[in-house]
Amino acid sequence: MTGISPGDKATRVAVSTAPVSTAPARIVRPADALAALVAGNRRFVSGRPEHGHDVAAAAASSGGQLPHAVVIGCIDSRVPLEAIFDQTFGSICVVRSGAHVVDRAVLGSVGFAVSALKVPLVMVLGHVRCGAVDATIAALRAGERPEGDVGYLVDEIAPAVHAVGLDDPDVAAKAMRAHVTRTVRRMRDVTGVADAIAEGRVAVAGAVYDLDTGWVDLLP
Repeated sequence: MTGISPGDKATRVAVSTAPVSTAPARIVRPADALAALVAGNRRFVSGRPEHGHDVAAAAASSGGQLPHAVVIGCIDSRVPLEAIFDQTFGSICVVRSGAHVVDRAVLGSVGFAVSALKVPLVMVLGHVRCGAVDATIAALRAGERPEGDVGYLVDEIAPAVHAVGLDDPDVAAKAMRAHVTRTVRRMRDVTGVADAIAEGRVAVAGAVYDLDTGWVDLLP
């Protein structure tokens, strides 16, 4: 396989002649930030996305960033957050972990996005058929906690499963939604977020992504 080095003339020409793209406009109201994500998801599902992650868009936003949301999602490879919300470079900050489980790094990242980058929206996004949730249910039914750091994921998801009940025939789907709701509550306690919410500068929302349809379902 042959490649083109960063200094290759053809590459330089391609970049220099690419269509001019502008950085996203600043959004400061929480409701507008949520509307931007909802509208982007609608474009994604309808097959009419506006943002194809072109290198021109990357160059346009390289001088600084004005994101309007920080989205906490799962590591699942089927849930690319920028794509399902049809957001371009510089629009959203993304934090991902197994089943969006929170640790100090996640909390610090959200706090930084709110305090330093002034995002008006914190979005927690779960998804259907989450492997980490299924693994937690299996571990609890077997009474065997996984070893190592995977056990931490199980420990963090387990309260949502217990809240639903292992005997519930729809435990996986309900536990995912309960886990999203629990994570939303934790986001509201991040340093600086509670004050920003009280001042009307920040909102926190929870949602679940449908792998089959592409729709994002906002939770009440």
